[in-house]
Amino acid sequence: MAEDKAQAAAIAVEAADQAANEEDLSFEAPTRGSAEELLDAGAHAPIDAMRHSAAHVMAEAVLDLFPGAKLGIGPAIADGFYYDFQLPRALTPADLEAIEQRMRASVKADHSFVREELPFDDARSRVEGEGQSFKVEILDDLRARAEAAGEPPPVTSFYAHGSFHDLCRGPHVPSTGKIGPFKLLAVSGAYWRGDQSRDALQRIYGTVWETDEELHQFIWRREEAKKRDHRRLGVQLDLFSFHDVSPGSAFWHPKGWRLYQTLRNAMRELQDRRGYDEVYTPPLVHQKLWQQSGHWDFYRDNMYLVDVEGTWFSLKPMNCPESTYIYKTQLRSYRDLPLRLAEYGVLHRNELSGVLSGLTRVRHFVTDDAHIYVRPDQIGAEIEALMGEIREAYSWFGLTPTLTFGTRPDKALGDPAIWDETEAIMRAELDRSGLEYRVKEKDGAFYAPKIDIQITDALGREWQTATIQVDRLMLPERFDLWYIDDQGRQQRPVAIHRAIYGSLERFIGVLTEHFAGAFPLWCAPVQAVVIPIADRHVDAAKELAGELRAAGVRFVDVDASDNRMQNKIRLAQGQKVPYMLILGDREVEARSATVRKRGAAKEAPQETLSWSDLAWRLGEEVRSRSLG
Repeated sequence: MAEDKAQAAAIAVEAADQAANEEDLSFEAPTRGSAEELLDAGAHAPIDAMRHSAAHVMAEAVLDLFPGAKLGIGPAIADGFYYDFQLPRALTPADLEAIEQRMRASVKADHSFVREELPFDDARSRVEGEGQSFKVEILDDLRARAEAAGEPPPVTSFYAHGSFHDLCRGPHVPSTGKIGPFKLLAVSGAYWRGDQSRDALQRIYGTVWETDEELHQFIWRREEAKKRDHRRLGVQLDLFSFHDVSPGSAFWHPKGWRLYQTLRNAMRELQDRRGYDEVYTPPLVHQKLWQQSGHWDFYRDNMYLVDVEGTWFSLKPMNCPESTYIYKTQLRSYRDLPLRLAEYGVLHRNELSGVLSGLTRVRHFVTDDAHIYVRPDQIGAEIEALMGEIREAYSWFGLTPTLTFGTRPDKALGDPAIWDETEAIMRAELDRSGLEYRVKEKDGAFYAPKIDIQITDALGREWQTATIQVDRLMLPERFDLWYIDDQGRQQRPVAIHRAIYGSLERFIGVLTEHFAGAFPLWCAPVQAVVIPIADRHVDAAKELAGELRAAGVRFVDVDASDNRMQNKIRLAQGQKVPYMLILGDREVEARSATVRKRGAAKEAPQETLSWSDLAWRLGEEVRSRSLG
């Protein structure tokens, strides 16, 4: 989507930090990547204070077991906490048990958390004397920042419990006894300040909750998430694979590509009904386009650059600027609008290797982008229609989208009056839609208020999938777009950026985990397997498969292997195939099939249907996009 990622992200982070500090502390919000951020507890809600306190207790336990350990940082994070350590050896599962035991002793002792403020030089002398070089570096960076601003070094704070203290801004719970049920989860590698050229550290992750029930629920969800991991299921179901010759790019296997195309075709059918025109624009684009859009200055580090005869081109990281070139090929009238241009463009973003994660974080992907050019008086009707598109598309998967409405950030472009007018229109349509939404003040893109779309999966995890942005500034102004109104005057159009799936790769990763690979019949990569009991039934099995395909059940396999029938059924169940259709002598003679549904118990009664009834029933289930 058309978003200046670097600037927009900075604005969003700034707003989030400001809101958090209003609730908890009087300190100024840390700038991302700064030394101040390394002192930030990450504690912006009551449970986070408990989690950060647990990180301190864990650091205490590690220092007890490894007296020479050097401490990195230990913030609260979603669902838990971590702390980074430089240790003399790699940690083992037995070490985690020992650390947990010492933590439990500290919690039982119920030591108070006590805040201590020290003059800057005293604080630095303390951590230097303790050999905590990472803490020394944090303080030196804070001093340098203060000197650059012509200010004295700041007063620093420590938090102590028992004999342990740590350089920290807080907040914490009153005492260690207020820390709820916890568990250490894993150890992973990390680098100091996220820089691969810096010291290698060991990061211990843990989780803590207010009740045992919440902890047990979290552990269950975590184990279930491992089973549902789309990277594992992608191999098991033969959907896709990843290879080091192209990191961050999926190699789609035939079954996975069936799923991919089915989802894309469903969205294309929706778009056809709504009057979209599909376009395609080049993936390699001259730097002047990105300079005009603003991405060259703010987003270049995330772009793949190509030197062509001494001139810089880039593989496009988003589709939107190129749509303006199509818009400008003709003189547009007010009668031509809305103009809805959809594109499944191939995008590339230069993500760090350490953040790549299967389909959910990739370097190469496709989005179901659309750029809709409307008159200002058409904004409301178009937003209303988009709400209907969202509701329909997510109903195909049994998902109810929730929305967040991001309003004007502090560093927004353009006239505040235009922002207020646009936000009022969007808010009215959100209210009219009946969809659940929450307002995130100052979270809009720097050029447009936006509606972000979230879904909650079967494990209760929230995923952001896509966005709608009402842009009256960036594309219309920077690319000098016009239409002629009914009085013959030139007017600026409004550009609505929208995606519903978002990245198809990411959306398929989310769906794979949501359904645990057991996709609904309409989008399953193998919709039915016909299982002939003996070789003499194979020809009839192929004939039945043909009838099913003619009825709209496109992805039908015939298992003509030498395996026994029960092994064939087991294999189909392992592949999470919705229907297994068994043919023996009686079925072939009657032109029928015994139907076994995915997940049915062995003792469950099995239905026998004629080929014509079976083709109609399954075809109707596909056409209706039933969830089964």
